[in-house]
Amino acid sequence: MEGFSWKLFFISCLFAAEGSAQDFGQTQFICTSVPKDVDLCTAAMQNSGPAEDLKTTIIQLRETVLQQKETIVNQKETIKDLKSKLSRCESQSLPAAAGPGGRRPGAKNTMGDVSRGTADTLAQLGQTLQTLKQRLENLEQYSRGNNSAQTNSLKDLLQNKIDDMEKQVLSRVNTLEENKPGQRNETDARNRVESTLTSLHHRISDLEKGKETRPADSFQLTFPLRTNYMYAKAKRSLPEMYSFSVCLWIKSNASPGVGTPFSYAVPGQANELVLIEWGNNPMEFLINDKVAKLPFLINDGKWHHLCITWTTRDGMWEAFQDGVKRGSGENLAPYHPIKPDGVLVLGQEQDTLGGGFDATQAYVGELAHLNIWNRKLSVNEISYLATCNSKAPTGNVFSWTESNIEIFGGATKWTFEPCGSIN
Repeated sequence: MEGFSWKLFFISCLFAAEGSAQDFGQTQFICTSVPKDVDLCTAAMQNSGPAEDLKTTIIQLRETVLQQKETIVNQKETIKDLKSKLSRCESQSLPAAAGPGGRRPGAKNTMGDVSRGTADTLAQLGQTLQTLKQRLENLEQYSRGNNSAQTNSLKDLLQNKIDDMEKQVLSRVNTLEENKPGQRNETDARNRVESTLTSLHHRISDLEKGKETRPADSFQLTFPLRTNYMYAKAKRSLPEMYSFSVCLWIKSNASPGVGTPFSYAVPGQANELVLIEWGNNPMEFLINDKVAKLPFLINDGKWHHLCITWTTRDGMWEAFQDGVKRGSGENLAPYHPIKPDGVLVLGQEQDTLGGGFDATQAYVGELAHLNIWNRKLSVNEISYLATCNSKAPTGNVFSWTESNIEIFGGATKWTFEPCGSIN
């Protein structure tokens, strides 16, 4: 049969004394074909007794186990080969692009599509792939106790998508090594891989939702790498606002600078509302491209709660860290209302409406519970938020729920309980 290697085995009866020969009858040799990987003893018993069905089932199970082992070995070899090719690409890659050189947020991006070269981008995709595999393994462990056909179907689909993505990345490496394509081809190929990544993340998130019923706001976003393609986006814009409060939980130890937790761009103004810490600069808050330096110290790898309030009258602002007021000022874009019909992006600074990302200003770390109000919160309300008090308000302009946020390029969602997860 196709797909099997056959071997022969012989069962022989030893010639014994004359009395023994009378017991067994005439001695003869029996020749039987047996699948390569099947136990000989099991094969010899296949046609004996009423337990034939049970034996057949055991054989099928053994074949399944062997096939699974072979699949695992093949996957390990694929990953090993992928890592080897990525290493060769990194050793042959071009020098890293120059830094921003004091580039202001909103200025034209002159760094190219990826700040540290195509090899680094592939390495980053490889790391993201490993993260996805770990999450899939966790789901598989859970599914062992859950025989749901839907769960198994989703799991199989996820595995297929991971395999497809590995092939795309491997093909991408081969293309780089053999053909040295132009920038346009590189961008198209990377976009295809990123699209697969994003689709895979959505599928994994759907499967994870099935294993736990968590509240709509009990999640965090993770941005593990400094790239120009990993981000999240609000599904709706902000309204016109003459005052506002924005609060969030944040955790990062990135250096230099944690990057851009969020940015809001409107037509004609990329820096309508931006929170950013890049290079060796202190954290800044931008409104209509006007800047206020904030007294926040957060890049210690611990969770911190941040709140910023602002009113258009005299441009008054206040900054709170972990429920405590750390600074205030005035003349920050005075008498300028926050414009509507923009794009709110998490994890990247926008140079154009909804795009123009620069990897050097990307956020690296975790963030959660970003809420926005069209009014100035009181000191007590901010304290409630920082201590997870039941009286804490929810953003009336933008609220932190999974249905309000889309993720792209490998950013991930994880379960998160603010005060239960602090440090």
